[in-house]
Amino acid sequence: MILPGSDPAAVAQAAERLRAGGLVGLPTETVYGLAADAANPQAVAGIFAAKGRPSDHPLIVHVASAAEVPAFAREVPAFAQRLIAAFWPGPLTVILPRRPDVAAAAAGGQDSVGLRCPAHPVAHALLAACAERGVMGLAAPSANAFGRVSPTTAAHVAGEFGESLLVLDGGACAVGIESAIVDCTRGAPVLLRPGVLTADALAAACGEPLLTPESLSGKAPRASGTLESHYAPRAQLRLMDAAALHTALQVLGNAPPDAGGRPVIAVWSREVVHPASAAVLARRMPDDAAAAAQLLFGVLRDFDALGVKLIWVESPPAGPEWAGVADRLARAAASR
Repeated sequence: MILPGSDPAAVAQAAERLRAGGLVGLPTETVYGLAADAANPQAVAGIFAAKGRPSDHPLIVHVASAAEVPAFAREVPAFAQRLIAAFWPGPLTVILPRRPDVAAAAAGGQDSVGLRCPAHPVAHALLAACAERGVMGLAAPSANAFGRVSPTTAAHVAGEFGESLLVLDGGACAVGIESAIVDCTRGAPVLLRPGVLTADALAAACGEPLLTPESLSGKAPRASGTLESHYAPRAQLRLMDAAALHTALQVLGNAPPDAGGRPVIAVWSREVVHPASAAVLARRMPDDAAAAAQLLFGVLRDFDALGVKLIWVESPPAGPEWAGVADRLARAAASR
């Protein structure tokens, strides 16, 4: 059931469902989330069940503002405060030491919790309506089956979970890939997942070098979207540089489509590809990293909807602004 997120009555209906322990499809600027009351372990268990997600794989808790952080975190280091001040609301999740009396199920049983304040008016309206009903934060991983392509429209969410799920429609997501995740539990900022915010921008904001998990002793907290295999379409995805992609298309030659006249291979490349084969459908990847990120998951879902067997993607450039796109594509390719 898709309802307009601009309708206050729809937002109120969604907030009531969340207060009662139900699930709601939530638009954010990154991707759509599958939301539940973060402090209700039974509601959170519903997220894990609906997604087929392991219960020890933590969820990100969405809050209306930095004022709600003390409700979930027992400590906020100074560098984390600077990150929050610089990038909230926005596509940044900070992992903080968790208060022991709250959100244990959402945190996957860890003593830390990931918090984010989304920059989407519908998300803010829903969080405010929930707060009025005593729900101070929403656990909300991406609204898709675990490990699959994240949704960036309300229709994507409805396609995953059917008409029984209430989905607030906030339009197509402006960012298109999940937030950057910075671990703030080990005395220094550690980048666990890249996003559209570059490592340099994060480091400049927090005033400290941004470390990698490998550079510190001890295990990093488990975090959303950091498994080797994730964000996978049904088709097999292969990353290739431009030269290898052109060679593969040449080798393919004038291959025919499948028995139903549909393409077998889909290509997403920054080069303008005009394949000679009817077996290939090509779409152009934008030269701008932010534009490519915004389109990424929608393109993969479109290719899957066409029933192609293979997706060939030109590897993104090595620049820091492409790190989030490169990360999602590498994990999608690792699935096979």
